[in-house]
Amino acid sequence: MSGLIDGSERSLLTFLENLPGVDKVGADNRATMLGTRSIKTSSKSMAIDLAISMIDLTTLEGADTPGKVRSLAAKAVRPDPTDPSVPSVGAICVYNDMVEVARKYLDAFGGTQIPVAAVSTAFPSGRASMAVKIQDTKDAISAGASEIDMVIDRGAFLSGRLMEVFEEIREIKEVCSNEAHLKVILETGELATYDNVRRASYLAMLAGADFIKTSTGKVSPAATPSVVLVMLEAVRDFYRLTGQRIGVKPAGGIRTTKDAIKQLVLVNETAGSDWLNPNLFRIGASALLNDLLLQRMKLKSGHYSSANYVTVD
Repeated sequence: MSGLIDGSERSLLTFLENLPGVDKVGADNRATMLGTRSIKTSSKSMAIDLAISMIDLTTLEGADTPGKVRSLAAKAVRPDPTDPSVPSVGAICVYNDMVEVARKYLDAFGGTQIPVAAVSTAFPSGRASMAVKIQDTKDAISAGASEIDMVIDRGAFLSGRLMEVFEEIREIKEVCSNEAHLKVILETGELATYDNVRRASYLAMLAGADFIKTSTGKVSPAATPSVVLVMLEAVRDFYRLTGQRIGVKPAGGIRTTKDAIKQLVLVNETAGSDWLNPNLFRIGASALLNDLLLQRMKLKSGHYSSANYVTVD
């Protein structure tokens, strides 16, 4: 518990109700302004490598196979097999039934340091009994997941059952214990307002989240710059109140190097440079890595390589 509330429903509701409202126009304008920032070529090279190291390389399809996850693991460890200076990614993110496969191949390819993140708690809807959500999480951890990406019940949140959402996060955090980091997915595209995004961010942090995550990637809009800005402000202010640094993970719609660099600018200018590392900022993506690799080669060689240079996800 952060010390900001005593764990009671009254304490939680009072805290959340007293949060200041979000200036929507101001947030949109600031996100747009930061999105126009340009960086020098020398800084761009560093930004690309940093972005690569922050990627949660993701496959969350019903058609996922062990072979696809094997290829994903190889790419996570050595994104460019011809260039060992390219950093490994931050994690790979898969469904529960692929966690053991992902862990096996990451280790086989020398990526023992790369965590496996499992989407859990009835992803992507979050609509299941608590017993199912707990078992889902236990299964993922026992299979080798060291990060759990849980989804909140947005229906409960939007109907005002905030203590119910709080207790679900708290219980899943207890299951994670010291074995796995907990990333809480807010599904911001369904929360309707920036005020709700701020409240959900604080609720998750108060309940024990190690990260707050924008989206499942299954709902649009997903990681809009304004939403990420609101969440970064929340983790910044939470740190000022508690001394605890909570991470942020945007996911969904971040596909190009330009998109990724805009995210890094948002982080630096809102939460601060301490968050510019994979322990506190991740990007959930699949196609993004290929574009980062192509742009990285352009900086080194002066010309674009064929898209065939990088592997198809």
